[in-house]
Amino acid sequence: MPATARPAARRRPWPALLGLVAALLSLLTATALTAPAAVADEPARESGRAGAVPAAALTEVTNFGTNPSNLRMYLYVPESVTPKPAVVVAVHWCTGSGPDMYNGTEYDTLADRYGFIVLYPSVTRSSKCFDVSSPQALRRGGGSDPVGVKSMIDWVTRTYDADTSRVFATGISSGAMMTNVLLGVYPDVFAAGAAFSGVPFGCFATTDGSEWNSACSGGTITRTPKEWGDLARGAYPGYTGPRPRMQIWHGTQDDVLRYPNFGEQIKQWTNVQGVSQTPTGTDTPQSGWIRTRYGGTGDRPPVEAVSLQGVGHNLYAQGMASRVLTFFGLDGSGPAPQPQPGACRVKVSVNAWNAGLTASVTLTNTGTTTVDGWKLAFTLPAGQTVTGGWGATYTPSSGSVTAANVAYNGTIAPGASVSIGYQANHGGDSAAPAAFTLNGTACAAG
Repeated sequence: MPATARPAARRRPWPALLGLVAALLSLLTATALTAPAAVADEPARESGRAGAVPAAALTEVTNFGTNPSNLRMYLYVPESVTPKPAVVVAVHWCTGSGPDMYNGTEYDTLADRYGFIVLYPSVTRSSKCFDVSSPQALRRGGGSDPVGVKSMIDWVTRTYDADTSRVFATGISSGAMMTNVLLGVYPDVFAAGAAFSGVPFGCFATTDGSEWNSACSGGTITRTPKEWGDLARGAYPGYTGPRPRMQIWHGTQDDVLRYPNFGEQIKQWTNVQGVSQTPTGTDTPQSGWIRTRYGGTGDRPPVEAVSLQGVGHNLYAQGMASRVLTFFGLDGSGPAPQPQPGACRVKVSVNAWNAGLTASVTLTNTGTTTVDGWKLAFTLPAGQTVTGGWGATYTPSSGSVTAANVAYNGTIAPGASVSIGYQANHGGDSAAPAAFTLNGTACAAG
């Protein structure tokens, strides 16, 4: 396998990102820019794994598989790579490259600490922007950039026996837009994504061959949550499995991809996740930041959004990657990942009499990973009050109720179920709750 290696270098100061403005200029002038090749300054220590790249060096991999848009692939594998490692796909901005993303972010040093692999796709077209607009890019197997990125991931998972349940995407500007696209086109590949200064999946769509969509960049395209969700779901028709979680970052003064795109992304991914647009929590992790979480609390909700007051398009700064890893669950902190929509199913049967009822609830883990510690939330119909229960603790007794596991049933293996129930008084409405969420994520019924 031809490869060019570059030893990990000391960080250069983060360059001001011209982002999509520079890209537009390059489109108009048709200036041909090529991704800088990595240079071998000194021999890299070879990995003992067959076919693997040198450790602790940025390495270009060629002949990695189907690559219809001629992307280049750069890879960073730490010396301390873990067995069945996670993979983080780090996607560059317009006018940038994979090596620029390597130099401008700290994912490689974090990989040294936590043992995951970082993959840096790199554009070769003159704009140096990822294709997030063509019909080919916005459908599974369509023959554009997402296909090449998927081939890169497949190469990594084959070569390093990587954990296919822990593949993540993050990007800046054009890379953030591609993060949205990748999660829409390949929901079965990615566990989560983090987009810095992006737009919703499908927002940049064009049919005239143009890479630029002024209406989207200007923040004038608005849709309902369902309309946005349908666009993302339409990239892979018929898929019914779990959907990737999403973390969204945007500056209020972004003059390249304007701030309304922040809210439109929230609409899209809360709908895709099947959770409410009403935040489950709001805080200020740093001065000028407002963080909202949707569908769950803790560090790994289905959707997390961070608004940066007074910040423009070039919002990425050192330290933010660590927050991305916390959301991804790759930093060893925080609670266990929460189940995704479609990863749980609830069946309820009610036995009612004059003023009372009992409800028997069966909760099934339909996902592929074990649930370790659970809270099942639901809203009782008006007039119902829980007077007792089994298999869980119930708080409060009316309205929005949460049933939390007890000591003996806190773990639910894939395909396994737990049975719980409660007794309640009612004022005439003895119906079962209409919806359930497991650890903040909607469950299927029946």
